[in-house]
Amino acid sequence: MLSRPGVDGLGEAVRALREWQYDGAPLQLHPGDLGWYWRFGAEATAEAVRTWRRDGRILAVGLVDGPGLLRLAIAPDAEPDGELAHRMAADVTRPEVGVLPQGNAYLEARSGTLFRGLLLDGGWELDQPWTPLRRDLAEPLAGCGVRVEVTGPEGAQVRSAVQRASFDKSTFSDERWHAMAAGPTYADARCLVAYDDQGTAVAAATVWSAGPGKPGLLEPMGVHRAHRGHGYGRAITIAAAVALREMGSSSAIVCTESANAGAVATYRSAGFQQDPEVRDLRRRA
Repeated sequence: MLSRPGVDGLGEAVRALREWQYDGAPLQLHPGDLGWYWRFGAEATAEAVRTWRRDGRILAVGLVDGPGLLRLAIAPDAEPDGELAHRMAADVTRPEVGVLPQGNAYLEARSGTLFRGLLLDGGWELDQPWTPLRRDLAEPLAGCGVRVEVTGPEGAQVRSAVQRASFDKSTFSDERWHAMAAGPTYADARCLVAYDDQGTAVAAATVWSAGPGKPGLLEPMGVHRAHRGHGYGRAITIAAAVALREMGSSSAIVCTESANAGAVATYRSAGFQQDPEVRDLRRRA
């Protein structure tokens, strides 16, 4: 049964996503993805979330993350469930259901082989490749070599400024940082800012724990466009992994477009291991 959980039901969706994270799993929707979306506020986040459930139990969670893009996670034991796969495939292909609109659409579904197969058989295509990367956090990590501070409310302006200076189309603001930090998922998150020797903020990252012994997500990470080429991306990535280990995460995970060779190289230089490429699905208009 497809539903929108509403603000009061977001906590249940986040708990389900936490339960489904484990080392070695495909990199699918993480509670941190909902946490990062929370910068738009609780009501907007609730409006963007979809859940599929049977007998009261959530079996899949989706996030409508921008026009025509659905990002999914499926309960590991529900991936071979034929009834669920057929229902989800029907729901994402019928615009009147309210999951994806008519026309071009994109689907991030990195688990659920049966579900993906139904869509490919129905005319969906493989989209551009993405590269998942992981770093095991069982052993202590060396320092990153630069000063890194955890952002609190008084530092929101610095954190948001670095974000905007790192991504050309970013709309991140002080207000959106406070909205994100007010969400329940941020209790298991940290925003980090790296500084150069002159005290200038040069890079930033946010990390999201899914609980002790589970993979933690690095999302997003960016380097100020005026300070690139000095190793700050590697430094803030190492600092992010250190923070996740301190929060009890078993590993640090991240996924970037394979075409972004610089980002892949940065994560690898910070000790992340590259997994096989994955592809989203695309439906043409």
